[in-house]
Amino acid sequence: MGGNDRLIRAARGEELDRPPVWMMRQAGRYMQAYRELRQKYPTFRERSEIPELAVEISLQPFRAFHPDGVIMFSDILTPLPGMGIDFEIVESRGPAIDPPIRTKAQIDALRELDPETSLPFIRKILTTLKHEIGDRATLLGFVGAPWTLAAYAIEGKSSKDYTIIKAMAYSEPEMLHSFLAKLAKSIATYVRFQIDCGAQVVQLFDSWAGQLSPSDYETFALPYEKMVVDEVKATHPDTPLILYINSSAGILERMPKSGVDIVSLDWTVDMAEARAKLGNIAVQGNLDPCVLFGPQPYIRDRILEVIQKAGKTGHIMNLGHGILSTTPEENAKFFFDTVKGFSF
Repeated sequence: MGGNDRLIRAARGEELDRPPVWMMRQAGRYMQAYRELRQKYPTFRERSEIPELAVEISLQPFRAFHPDGVIMFSDILTPLPGMGIDFEIVESRGPAIDPPIRTKAQIDALRELDPETSLPFIRKILTTLKHEIGDRATLLGFVGAPWTLAAYAIEGKSSKDYTIIKAMAYSEPEMLHSFLAKLAKSIATYVRFQIDCGAQVVQLFDSWAGQLSPSDYETFALPYEKMVVDEVKATHPDTPLILYINSSAGILERMPKSGVDIVSLDWTVDMAEARAKLGNIAVQGNLDPCVLFGPQPYIRDRILEVIQKAGKTGHIMNLGHGILSTTPEENAKFFFDTVKGFSF
């Protein structure tokens, strides 16, 4: 790759003088530049689906902080309309899917995703970003994993208890498995499309899988994560894949069974303990995003603690969840500067 290939090398488990660093949700509401652009373009879907806007938003933190990874500005629900599931994102309330997917007839009617036709803006976003950043950083794509996408589609919105999808899992499992399999096939196609458009690493967000019991995770989430990974690796074996699950402490040791190259940790697990449990697989994370509200000497100490516990090989420094919208921008800069200024 040449240039700044630090993130790729960490994903491969190479020993480095410092970890690469990027930040989940690094493009977004905590940045003044983003808030100004949002005033002019008020809907999330136009910001994420008009290529010129999505590229500009993706590059805002790259220009400001020079992270080792640039992730495209998008949403995990973006491919759903291409399958026949429309959505909107309501400001301050989150995604809304109406009607939600709750019948066999609805599932049977879903289309297989053809991203070239339904998501042409993704090609434009990724190819433009690759041209803009060149070899100065690694370009990341991302997708939602099947369980989490199914949860949004079935619940119809964000949820605190997931009662509707869990009721379906326990009372109509065959119907849910059919939906998850369709999602897995389309998401695998979407990951391959992102790679073909220039993404050098892709992160799978199965954010809601952490709300499952370990046995339910192994039944309803893990097999479909693995289905996505297996299909992608069959054609793109050298592209690193990351899996992130929020509240994953109880299923941590099961996550590598998905076949991903990197496990992204939330902040509820100790980095050293997680590395001991996971073995040789690379890891990402896992600073609590709320640490960035503390004084900078404290932020530095917490960052260095994570880095030292992770060690010299196979670690990508990141938060344990997305950066919060009220985070002081100067503390986000301090986060990046501290990691980039570190040396083992």
